[in-house]
Amino acid sequence: MAKPPLSMKPTGWFQVAWSDEIGVGDVHRMTYFGEEMVAWRAESGGLTVMNAYCEHLGAHLGYGGKVVGEVLQCPFHGWQWSQQGRNVCIPYQDRPNRGRRIRTYPVVERNESVYVWHDVQRREPFFDPPDVFASFGDGSGADGYYPQQRLFRVGLELHPQYVLENGVDFAHFKYVHNTPIVPVFTRHDFAEPVSFVDFTITFEGDDGQRIEDVNSGVEAINGGLGIAVTKSWGMVDNRTISAITPVDESTSDVRFMVYIGRRPGKDPARAATKAAEFGREVIRQFEQDIEIWAHQRYSDPPALATSEYEGFTAIRAWATQFYPEAFASQKG
Repeated sequence: MAKPPLSMKPTGWFQVAWSDEIGVGDVHRMTYFGEEMVAWRAESGGLTVMNAYCEHLGAHLGYGGKVVGEVLQCPFHGWQWSQQGRNVCIPYQDRPNRGRRIRTYPVVERNESVYVWHDVQRREPFFDPPDVFASFGDGSGADGYYPQQRLFRVGLELHPQYVLENGVDFAHFKYVHNTPIVPVFTRHDFAEPVSFVDFTITFEGDDGQRIEDVNSGVEAINGGLGIAVTKSWGMVDNRTISAITPVDESTSDVRFMVYIGRRPGKDPARAATKAAEFGREVIRQFEQDIEIWAHQRYSDPPALATSEYEGFTAIRAWATQFYPEAFASQKG
């Protein structure tokens, strides 16, 4: 394995948990971007993600911290912290400490996931995380799909950009996923922080068929480097979400989710079984990619075939906007 040479503190939305992992009153511990964090859910259901250490004497709020109504109470001396990270109560003093604040992160719950906005310059979010249904504008929703199937791999030595670049890598489909023919990309749109990649692909037939005769494909939406959602058409109806989140200077956590569409009129039990099987197959194919990413050395510049140049050049140029060093050079 080779430590990623790219910054492990990129800007954007990143998944840090699934929503159902954090019930009302729960305090959830995690480490991302080299920071110890906690996520906690208030009595009202509101979710807060903040750095983990109490500003008083440094107790870790994930070890014994308690949700009290709408605040998080430190286990050491009972200091209470609001959803904005402000001290609102010192139980043995008549006023709080207004000068200290725990860093909190913008949070969005979407796709049954908890996304936080990370930016070393602490700027406000400048794009929205994509929704696996609403972002495609086709009127679809979770009620038309079987429950989400999930993969979670922790602490892999890879970078989120590896996964995003896979989206323009047409040649790997034949050699990693055994597609009969190489897919053809029909759209590359990297004009905004949320980008779009569409391609025609089939997993059936043989290598004698023509791409012009293929009536199936994938539409992908990339919300920065951290989240990608896809919609498949002309094949088994499925949506996927990949979410790669840096943990420290060497590793990332990988989450992958699949929704399989319901098919009216089919025997319910048999259809559910088939959907579960197909979901597992989609996850298996993603695991094939993980095996490569987790042992990959990032090539910069890469030795590209002529046909690969446009896609890789576009996505790498697009990706630079999410790195703090790029911000610094723009200011200079």
